[in-house]
Amino acid sequence: MTDMASANDAGPVRLVRNAPVAVIEIDNPPVNATSQAVRAGLLAAIREVDRDPQISAAVIACAGRTFVAGADIREFGQPPQEPHLPDVINAIEACSKPVVAAVHGTALGGGCEIALACHARVADPGAGFGLPEVKLGLVPGAGGTQRLPRLVGLEAALDLVTSGRTVKAAEALRLGLIDRLSSGDLRRDAMELARELIDQPLRRTGELNVDAMNAEAASEGGADVRRKARGAEAPGRAAELVLLSASLPLQDGMARERETFLELRASRQSAALRHAFFAEREVTRLPGLDSIEPRPVQKIGIVGAGTMGSGIAIAFADAGFDVKVVETGEQALAAGQARITEVYDKQVASGRITAAARDERLRTIGYAVGISSLSDRDLVIEAVFEDLDVKRVLFRDLDAILPPGTVLATNTSYLDINLIAAATSRPADVVGLHFFSPANVMKLLEIVRTDRTAPDVIATGLSLAKRLRKIPVVCRVCDGFVGNRILSRYRLQAEYLLEEGALPHEVDAALEAFGFPMGPFAVSDLAGLDIAWARRKRLAPTRDPRERYVDIADRLCEAGRFGRKTGAGWYRYTGGKRQVDPFVTELVEEASRRRGLTRRSVPAEEIQSRIRAAIVNEACKILDERIVERPLDVDVVMMHGYGYPAWRGGPLFEADTVGLGPILDTVQERAERDGPGWDPADGLVSRAASGATFYP
Repeated sequence: MTDMASANDAGPVRLVRNAPVAVIEIDNPPVNATSQAVRAGLLAAIREVDRDPQISAAVIACAGRTFVAGADIREFGQPPQEPHLPDVINAIEACSKPVVAAVHGTALGGGCEIALACHARVADPGAGFGLPEVKLGLVPGAGGTQRLPRLVGLEAALDLVTSGRTVKAAEALRLGLIDRLSSGDLRRDAMELARELIDQPLRRTGELNVDAMNAEAASEGGADVRRKARGAEAPGRAAELVLLSASLPLQDGMARERETFLELRASRQSAALRHAFFAEREVTRLPGLDSIEPRPVQKIGIVGAGTMGSGIAIAFADAGFDVKVVETGEQALAAGQARITEVYDKQVASGRITAAARDERLRTIGYAVGISSLSDRDLVIEAVFEDLDVKRVLFRDLDAILPPGTVLATNTSYLDINLIAAATSRPADVVGLHFFSPANVMKLLEIVRTDRTAPDVIATGLSLAKRLRKIPVVCRVCDGFVGNRILSRYRLQAEYLLEEGALPHEVDAALEAFGFPMGPFAVSDLAGLDIAWARRKRLAPTRDPRERYVDIADRLCEAGRFGRKTGAGWYRYTGGKRQVDPFVTELVEEASRRRGLTRRSVPAEEIQSRIRAAIVNEACKILDERIVERPLDVDVVMMHGYGYPAWRGGPLFEADTVGLGPILDTVQERAERDGPGWDPADGLVSRAASGATFYP
């Protein structure tokens, strides 16, 4: 076996001759991204395979932990350099000798397109395939929308390209995306398939026919994609390209694809989604923590088996931790255990996990009455009732039984964690780990540092987030931290709109049109109105008497309407379906009469601008108070915890994109109309006056 004698030996691609089948190996750590050097090396290797008479077939494989997992993010925003990936991929498909892809890890984006252009594909059983470009506001740019339908059909290709989801190897085999699963030795199996293809007619993906969908099905499919996209442009454009594959030759379809790719790459939406992509990674990098080692954590204790505690337990069990859940009594403990089991049973029924995986995860969760059984835990998280005195007593009792070095975490949504930590003799070990419901599903995790939290405890929180596959944002203590503090401000603005003339379903519809998955009143019903009611009652003694206060939500709670769990809140629920309720309409109109306001029709544009202004205003205050250090922290919280549309890049990125002028105009207009009922947020005004931006 000898290496190809060329300059490529020193680069990230090398050709290893092993007659009659050569191996083209890509070695570009950490994820074998398609950098310019990789593209050039791959093209040179394919040309060498084509002209060398001693080589009869080739296998494209990758070193390290994965196949090609996408583009080189260091080249994002840079002028493209030759050779372009479509040209490299076309050369692979046009090769006169069989080329087989040996895929392990993930073949994403350009990596998937490389595999599609090969004449056959063998995959490790744990491999994954995907075209996630829509998540960056793009479409595949190297033939993915045209070759994938030729292998798997239009319906499956529409799903994969417009969702950007990754499919595992077993599903890829069922769809026809790959030809074989490896039996253990991936390269050996790929080389064996390559030998079988020597002197056989080559199955070039681009030459395969695509069965067209009927016009009605195609129209419905495109409309469904656009509806699910909630304003994002790329999924709909990707659907159009996939459907074109049935009527256009490959090269014509690729030309349309490339044209669309370049158009979207220059769009605001793609810029916003690229910002979101990088922001999600940057939030984990905190100045001063680079050299800090996290504490070792494997044994987790969770106090409270309600909705939040159960979800947190599932999140840790899914990540392979040893979990123990405790409650105050047998009845509450049994209810929590049943709740956890029900979640896993539903996952089995839906096909998300196997029964064996469910049983294995359930075995990692233990249950006990009383906190004394937690004395061997590395981390204890409380998820009990949102009451400061209750939490302080609990932390005092935990402090007495836990060994030194155990991290004590609270899942509080609003309370002052400094006061909770002060109930212990070890405030440096106390941190907030604010999960979002359902905790086993939602990606966001607010890590709240107190005035005395130790740096290695913050590092531990970040390490846990990585293992849990959460997106962490580190913040300081204030009422509501980042997300709930902003939510409380824009929910107030939504309630002002009700008094002035809007109805709950109109506010929700306007914000869903803006791109939120749900409006604030539908979200309140889902979360439970009683939670926010308890907070309002707690804060009532300190409320500024000049503050405009809307009591509609209080009156709903007094009527026993706590949302979906009681069958009625801002809406009525019949068979789980949300319905506008005349009772609520009358309550809203009565509130206007008591305020002495003449109701008016409120356009959707005004609803959207006022809610957005409230979000940006409070975000500026949070930045001014250094609750977080960076605007991107706010953007990540709002996108991953509250459904702010990622294709807008988060509220502060969007404020830079559209300019602060329209938002400030709204602030000034409302301040003049309502006086102390509207907070003009001095931080925002001073930022705008100085000409500063959030992302200079």
